[in-house]
Amino acid sequence: MKTLPQKFTWLDSFESPRIWVEARRHYGLLEIPGKDSNPNILAWAKEVGVSGWYTNDDIPWCGLFVGVCVQRAGYKTVGSKLLAALEWSKWGIEVGKGQEGFNDILVFKRPGGGHVGFYCGENDKAFLVYGGNQSNAVGLAWIEKTRLVACRRVAFKNKPETVKKIRLSDSGAFSENEV
Repeated sequence: MKTLPQKFTWLDSFESPRIWVEARRHYGLLEIPGKDSNPNILAWAKEVGVSGWYTNDDIPWCGLFVGVCVQRAGYKTVGSKLLAALEWSKWGIEVGKGQEGFNDILVFKRPGGGHVGFYCGENDKAFLVYGGNQSNAVGLAWIEKTRLVACRRVAFKNKPETVKKIRLSDSGAFSENEV
């Protein structure tokens, strides 16, 4: 497992929910530019049943990353539409604006489509999002709150204590287009 940047190593103290544990294992995984593809990403497509139309890691894969993490954690995905980031706005249970918490699935609009990833924290203007296909890798990015379309959560029987709002002060540069 690759090391997170120093200012985000506190994330490694979270040992739940299961989706986060699975997602964290993949930090730093990169797509391969050009005609070649990362075999891990293509294996994810096969694992979740979309390899028939997901044939190259140049195709946006944020929804694929969320899907494989959700499925490996033992939950149902949004099915065959999991590659379409905006489809994740129908998954799980709705979380109201201002109630977002750690590990929630955040769905954003972007030029040409959507983006989906996991909530890791926030400041006044942006969410810190952990996801796939963020600068062509599994990683962290700050995404402006104004782009949020939906926030969804696992329907926990017993919500883990880690699923809570996390306020952060450092923002860095905002991501504008996660492809």
